[in-house]
Amino acid sequence: MRLLLINPNLTEAVTERCAATARTVASPGTEIVAVTGEVGAAIINSRAEDAIAAHGLLTLLAQHAPEADAVLLAVSYDTALLAARELVSIPVVGMTEAAMTTACLVGARFGLIVFGTPWVYRELVRAQGFEARFAGIRSLDAAATTALSDPMATERAVLAAATDLATVDGADCVVLCGAALAGMGQRLAAETPVPLVDGISCGVPLCEMLVRLALPAPRLGSLVSPRNRRTAGLHPALAAALATPEPKR
Repeated sequence: MRLLLINPNLTEAVTERCAATARTVASPGTEIVAVTGEVGAAIINSRAEDAIAAHGLLTLLAQHAPEADAVLLAVSYDTALLAARELVSIPVVGMTEAAMTTACLVGARFGLIVFGTPWVYRELVRAQGFEARFAGIRSLDAAATTALSDPMATERAVLAAATDLATVDGADCVVLCGAALAGMGQRLAAETPVPLVDGISCGVPLCEMLVRLALPAPRLGSLVSPRNRRTAGLHPALAAALATPEPKR
């Protein structure tokens, strides 16, 4: 199985961390192919930057998905998730969607730990239908890049936030929102009062499951591929994907 991991942020170190984490949980025979964004923000941290990143993500998807069996979005905003599912017929999983889905299998209610913009994540919880299981949110007082430059300080902040979510908000488990936090839940498992789940560690096995299920792509509904669309100024691969969608599997 060939799993395409797309990070639409421009920070290569984040891609490398996500890819390394993905390889620790991948099944034998699963190849992780990781690509990094080429336009937009170094780290997406606003709705505007997310909208810009959506174009870059779809471009990378059109370029690389034809050789992949599934796609994992290595961006905590789950950038362009539904648009990506429109564009290709292979499974596409968002890392935060994967983590929240897994959290619902672990506990009755889950909390979120995020880097800034808590309102965006509340919108994501609502849009993905998890409001009834959502306990609360804590925003770390640091930039996402701190997880790379000062991992020990970030881990201390995550432990404090997770403990607070468990004791104050009643969270049974905690989702780590941020591609830079990939793998941290595994490292801190023995120190936290509740399980920590991150989207890369959860997303890889979910992608593998979907590939094994081999469910057909929809022929009706909102995720049917756009057909015969005339465009201008797009990367040739994206323009071609919109003009003549790939055959449904």
